[in-house]
Amino acid sequence: MSGHSKWATTKHKKEAADKKRSANFAKLSKNIILAAKQGGDPNMNFSLRLAVDKAKSASMPKENIDRAIKRGTGELEGATMEEMLYEGYGPGGVALLIECVTDNKNRTTPDIRAILTKAGGSIGALNSVKWMFERKGVFHLNAEQTSEDRDGLTMSLLENGADDVVEENGLTVFSSFENFEKIRKFLELKNITPEYAEVEWVAKDQADVDESTREKVLTLVDILEENDDVNAVYSNLK
Repeated sequence: MSGHSKWATTKHKKEAADKKRSANFAKLSKNIILAAKQGGDPNMNFSLRLAVDKAKSASMPKENIDRAIKRGTGELEGATMEEMLYEGYGPGGVALLIECVTDNKNRTTPDIRAILTKAGGSIGALNSVKWMFERKGVFHLNAEQTSEDRDGLTMSLLENGADDVVEENGLTVFSSFENFEKIRKFLELKNITPEYAEVEWVAKDQADVDESTREKVLTLVDILEENDDVNAVYSNLK
């Protein structure tokens, strides 16, 4: 495992402004609404539990979470949400997967296309870049959480379903999609709350580009993530 993930490229960001906080809550609500379409009980719906846990970690008010769940289950009226996964290329041919949750794909698709084109990129055909990525569980434990017997914790994680454990200011843990819940429960038993815990698209191999191209790609990712319909952006950038 390369150790590269969305966590590796976004860990330096902190949303402090109220405007960004509000926008983040809106995106978290969309995720909950979408997941709750498969059932409103987080204990029985893995996707919903992930969405709710993420919302709680962002200090989203309980009433917002409950309202989003009810919208997803149909108890409250609201726009129908659907998930879209766009494949594309950024500067230097860097592969991008753009995960969106939208109530209007006829708005979202041209918006994503325009952002990519303006940055010198393009939208790709179906499976043009998706094959370069794997669906993985990614956890990050900060240095304080791993200060005691890091080697022992690493071995225990590997024995309990982790595919790889990488040291980077703490530990970044990779697992298969299927073992995500197993790792989460193991950490819970250890009384460890991960600083980051998500299922994401992780690149199988990395694209090595010059610093100028790298900055252009990171700027493009920032612009994409500012779009209200964009849930997450993944790349194979080294």
